[in-house]
Amino acid sequence: MTHSAADVKRVHVLGAGRMGQGIALAFAFAGLHVTLIDFKERNAQARAAFAAAARGEIARQLLTLVESGRIDASGADEALARVDVLDRVGAEATLAGCKVVFEAVPEVMAAKEAAFAWLCAHVDHAATIASTTSTFLVTDLQKAVTQPQRLVNAHWLNPAHLMPLVEISRGSLTDDAVVARIKDLLRRVGKVPVECAPSAGYIVPRLQALVMNEAARMVEEGVASAHDIDMAVRTGFGLRFSILGLLEFIDWGGCDILYYASHYLAKEIGQRFEPAAIVTRHMEEGRDGIRDGKGFYDYADVEVPEYVKCRLGEFGRLLDHLGLAPHYNSAIAP
Repeated sequence: MTHSAADVKRVHVLGAGRMGQGIALAFAFAGLHVTLIDFKERNAQARAAFAAAARGEIARQLLTLVESGRIDASGADEALARVDVLDRVGAEATLAGCKVVFEAVPEVMAAKEAAFAWLCAHVDHAATIASTTSTFLVTDLQKAVTQPQRLVNAHWLNPAHLMPLVEISRGSLTDDAVVARIKDLLRRVGKVPVECAPSAGYIVPRLQALVMNEAARMVEEGVASAHDIDMAVRTGFGLRFSILGLLEFIDWGGCDILYYASHYLAKEIGQRFEPAAIVTRHMEEGRDGIRDGKGFYDYADVEVPEYVKCRLGEFGRLLDHLGLAPHYNSAIAP
């Protein structure tokens, strides 16, 4: 497997549903050509109808980008022209020179296995295969792939053409070079890849499952209305953590705050709020965060006042952009 991300001029996407369309649009928007393959078996009339519908949906998304000022009409036309929508039979010939293919078929193991078997029969042994699964571990999926070292997971978030994050996860046999190449390709089109160990839920789905369920519990318990909980997330929780990551925020405020708050919440609401073992360990080891010079991050070589100033500046600019920044008044009339 000797190709690099810079060699990739065309990306193939197997599975032409919502996720496949979003991935195709992300690459086309960034200037690459895309072959979007409808893997579902259909008759000739249904194939033509589906291809037209898929192109129509991509065109609608591009029109939204035009209306929001992110691209002009000619750019939208050019991006759409870079996307070919083919059915599985018509796409076989195009796979001969495929360097990278994203698998985006439904989250059913039998469907994944059929997709990989079809791909492995038509792509070169050097082609990188990236599954977009949000359910299965790559190690399990590798059993269905010839040259399993070329399989990696690239979990996109919806809407794929707008969300920067792509979670990368490898299997037990995945080649390091394959991971490096898929990261390079994603960075090339403006995405932000992060790598996580093989684990159910990856990073974002695991976090959001906990938060979403807790929000639902608060509605059920009458803590607040759905509207007020969502408003609190949009104007508080979400804003703050778009600047400071969750673990960075622990260091920022001090691990002791989380530790004691967790014990109180566990006593009052439920054991699910008990502090994580690593939080207790940090308390015991004096890793309280910025004030101790270490926590989840090491601040030994960080100019803390400058770091704090930088983060507060980022937060202020975000509030300005959203129209939520406080306004200064020289005096309030009595």
